[in-house]
Amino acid sequence: MGSLMRRPTIMDIAKAAGVSKGAVSYALNGRPGVSESTRARILSIASDLGWAPNNPARALAPGGRVGAIGMVVDRPARSLGIEPFFMQLVSGVETELASSGIDLMLQVAENVEAELAVYRRWAAERRVDGVIMVDLRVADPRPEAMGVLPLPAVVLGGPEGAGGLPCLYTDDGASVREVVHYLAALGHRRIVRVAGPEDFVHTHDRTEAFQQAARRAGLEEARTVHADYTGEAGGRTTRRLLAAAEPPTAVVYDNDLMAVAGLGVAAEMGVEVPSQLSIVAWDDSALCRLVRPSLSAISRDVVSHGRRAAAMLNAVLAGKDVASEETPLGELQPRGSTGPLVL
Repeated sequence: MGSLMRRPTIMDIAKAAGVSKGAVSYALNGRPGVSESTRARILSIASDLGWAPNNPARALAPGGRVGAIGMVVDRPARSLGIEPFFMQLVSGVETELASSGIDLMLQVAENVEAELAVYRRWAAERRVDGVIMVDLRVADPRPEAMGVLPLPAVVLGGPEGAGGLPCLYTDDGASVREVVHYLAALGHRRIVRVAGPEDFVHTHDRTEAFQQAARRAGLEEARTVHADYTGEAGGRTTRRLLAAAEPPTAVVYDNDLMAVAGLGVAAEMGVEVPSQLSIVAWDDSALCRLVRPSLSAISRDVVSHGRRAAAMLNAVLAGKDVASEETPLGELQPRGSTGPLVL
């Protein structure tokens, strides 16, 4: 019974294929030295025997890889499991990695210091070959730390603040301006943006674009308040906004969870959407389309972003020169939650 459970070895494959150990090694590692027909036969036999590479052993070899990449997320753990953005992002990364047999190691950290500690541990223990860094911060210490650690990285964000690392970024300012001009055209003059943490670079960029667009549109009020992307925070913030002496007539949320919560609070307080309050969510998702009224939202192909980020990191790990790339702009999808202001 014990022999049946033994991990198959290169010798087992060589014996089954009737070739030398060297030929098996060439075939499994994609090196020249065997014909393509022999390579295909060896790979087929290896698959039938259930052989898999010993990644820790491979990592010890010069230029060896462990066959995994990492991603550390510093967001409230209670929201990650239901926030469509990260689920779509991870789905895209996994889809890209599946074809190359590379695993994704995902970990949640409490703050930047804890995240850096994870990177140091992964590098010291050779747990991953490289990382995809998310949520770039203002004066972010992580890009500089990556220059010291033997851990290649690609940044989802930037390009400012990425420290010269290859990055995949979006011009969020263009989408913000489109939303503000759209709401202004509907007659709204008091617009509030419920944003994520203010130390995120994308939050800072959206805030600047929001204020500039508001000035150009001649709005009576345009301000940004900060929350943590959770539905609870979105609901509390909306409750305070709508209880004010002069409540906003439109609210733009930095994610769909907060927008859905805001819609619920509006119903709770008897504020009609969209005749008394228009709502726009960032990053369109099934949540935006399932509620009533359905939420107007900025739509981006987040799955494709995840795939592209993973492909860029794979290219870095293969020793290629990888340039930063800009993704397509998000598009506003008007739905039932926005409309002309009814006085």
